[in-house]
This record gives sequence, structure tokens and C-alpha cells, in this order.
Amino acid sequence: MRTITTTEDLAAFCDAAKAAPYVTIDTEFLRERTYWSKLCLIQMALPGKNGDAVLVDPIEGEAMSMEPLYDLFRHEATVKVFHAARQDLEIFFVEGNVFPKPLFDTQIAAMVCGFGEQVGYETLVRKIAKENLDKTSRFTDWSRRPLSTAQKEYAIADVTHLRVIYEWLAAQLQKNGRARWVEEELNILIDPATYTTTPDEAWLRIKTRTTSGRFLAVVKELARFREDYAQRNNVPRARVMKDDALLELASTRPQTMEELGRSRLLQREGRKTEIAEGILAAVKAGLEMRSEDMPRVDSDKEQMQVNPALADLLRVLLKAKSESLGVAPRLIASSAELDSIAAGGRNVEALSGWRMEAFGEDALRLCRGEIALSAKGSEVRVIRL
Repeated sequence: MRTITTTEDLAAFCDAAKAAPYVTIDTEFLRERTYWSKLCLIQMALPGKNGDAVLVDPIEGEAMSMEPLYDLFRHEATVKVFHAARQDLEIFFVEGNVFPKPLFDTQIAAMVCGFGEQVGYETLVRKIAKENLDKTSRFTDWSRRPLSTAQKEYAIADVTHLRVIYEWLAAQLQKNGRARWVEEELNILIDPATYTTTPDEAWLRIKTRTTSGRFLAVVKELARFREDYAQRNNVPRARVMKDDALLELASTRPQTMEELGRSRLLQREGRKTEIAEGILAAVKAGLEMRSEDMPRVDSDKEQMQVNPALADLLRVLLKAKSESLGVAPRLIASSAELDSIAAGGRNVEALSGWRMEAFGEDALRLCRGEIALSAKGSEVRVIRL
């Protein structure tokens, strides 16, 4: 097992990868103490049981340029294979403004091949590669050096077994004709919007049942401040203030340091001068926001009346469809989407793309009374009326 720490060695490996049909890739990173993930290690392997497998160490190789890797990402003759790629891709997008193309995510492929929702790498190694993983290094602090032999072996296993898993899943997709389903999901992963949270939109991530415009205005300004501060200082949002503290402050609306000091949920970090002053300024901005600028809840969504009987029938239909297709139900439609469809909503993911073909068309027929559901033993059948 080689560890690469120079630009020249990285370029040589990436040139070899460009001649291969695919390369498997994984990363190790830390995010507990930062807003942006800190890249600690990259693992890559070429095809074949004895194909070259390497560790790329950006910490030991501090002066190493990642441009050869980014150039490989742009090389469309080689498929870049990851498992559960979202966080890996965010790192490369933030640091290099690049996405690997073409991309293959074995977690997504496994979900449409009957392995359930968000199947773990360890499960696929056991079921497809017929191997067991050594989990003793799972909770390693990957930023510390030197890495032990056990840590390196643990890391490299994340890409060596991935070769067998990729080849098996790619063959299954050819058999079941669902490669297009996977492609639709992958398009979301390589969309910059997936990884971009602008401070103005940060409030949309916060769950609240309150629909008061003034309350939401303060929530919006507090969330804007928190997101901006976290990004600028590269600290986790929760270090600034947690969601429960933010909602408490939106309710109590402190306007002085003394009033802010009475907060029950704001942690010590949030009471430091710079953050405390930012909180008070955000509350003030929310209180002074003009009525026409206040955030609004989706009024159409609020007015929707769910037909509970129809929602139950949609759940039965979803279960029948997911079992016949061998696809996890929640990958096709969430409970909230089923309720929305039962209330007349049509702008949901379950009614678009491959989901429309797999479930949505019959869901709409059920809503229109064009089909019925019949049970025979444990089997649920769709009957056209």
C-alpha cells in the first residue's frame, strides 16, 4: 500500500486511472469542529483484484497540489465510483469547484437494486464482496499523524472492496433497466445548489410550527447571522447557537445584553461579545422588518386538507409497489409526500422522473378513482376500474 504525498506521484497515479474504465474513491475527513469539512485522507483504487490502491495524504503532503485529481475528475472516459458520495463531493466542490464526472454512487445503486434505504458500505461488503470489515479504526481522528498500519488498512479497504461492489451493481442495473433511475439521483449530487446554503435562505432549514410573520422575521435574521458567522469563521452552526436556542431567542426577542443573558438555551460560545452583538442586531433587524418583506409560510400547503382514507390507500399502494420493485419505500415517496398527494398536491418528487413511472402514475389513477386495490393473501393487487 503506497501513500502519496507529492504532486508528481499523484499525477502519475491519476494518469494511470485515466486509462482505466473506472477508479474507486473515498475520503476521510473531520467536521466536528468546523463548518467546512477538513480533508484528511483520500483513498483510490484501480480495477482488478490486484489493481493499484493508494492513499493520498494532504496533511503529510501539505505542499501537494490536488489539480491532478481534479483533472481526473474532469476526464469523462473514467467512471469515478464512490459510496454515499454526498459529503465527499461537498469537499471537492468547496475546495476545487469541481465534481467528478461521470459519477457512480454504490449506495444509490444499491437502493434501486433491492438493498433497502441508505444501505451501509459494510452491508454491501458482506453481501456482495463476501468479506468482513475490520471496524476497530472506525472512530479514528484522521487529522492526527502518523497513521498506524491498522488505520491505513482500514482506510484502503473502503476502496478495494468497492471495486467488486461497483462491478456487481453496474451489471444488475443493466439487467433490471434502472440505470436511468440512478442517473436521475446522481444529477442531484452534482448540482451546486445541493451544497450551497446562502445566509438569506438558512431559516428554511429550521423547523417551527409558528406561522407568525414577525416571529419568522426574527428567525430569518437570526438564521442569517448564524450562517454568515459560521461560514466566515469556519465553525459549526451549533457552536454559534443551536436551533432550540435560536427559536427561544425569536420568542423572547432580547434587545439588551442583560436580556440576552437570561436565555436558558444559549450556550457559552453564543454569549461571547461578537456573537452576542450579532444576535441582538439580528433580533433588531427582525423586529424592524417591513410587513411586506416578512417570510411567509406556503399558504397553499397550509390550506390543504388531507383525505386520511386516501392517504392510507396510497401507503398500501406504495408498499405494494416497493415490494414488487425491490426498492425501499422511502426512496420512492415520503410520508409527507403521500399526505400532500392525498390533499391534492402534485408538485412532489414522487410524481416526477423515475418515481412517476414506478409509483406516481398509479397513485394519480388511485386518486382519480380509476384503479382499486385488492388483497389476496399477503399480496396487494392493482385492479383497473
